[in-house]
Amino acid sequence: MGKLKTEYPCALILSHNLIGGKWKLRILWHIIHGDNRFSLLLKAIPDITQKELSSQLKELEKNHILKRTVIDDNPPKVVVYHIAEEYSELVSIIENVCTFTKGYAKNNRIKIED
Repeated sequence: MGKLKTEYPCALILSHNLIGGKWKLRILWHIIHGDNRFSLLLKAIPDITQKELSSQLKELEKNHILKRTVIDDNPPKVVVYHIAEEYSELVSIIENVCTFTKGYAKNNRIKIED
């Protein structure tokens, strides 16, 4: 989505810039549910490339949606992602969107592979 503007005509446009697009909601959902490292995210979202995942994580971090913690275990460094504490309400929003979508799919005979 690129750089955020300093003014928007509508809150939904800003929302879309923050968490919209093909990957961000999926990435956030997986982080919320424990896939909070790069390698776990790659396994959980097999159709995303390493480059795209890296780009999306950097953008979410740059926009302060995600926090990145480096755990310095010898020998490897482990990077763990989590929703920024000041935006923790995003967790319930994403859960509600998922619940809504599952209900919508059921009512409209759309199959969702969990």
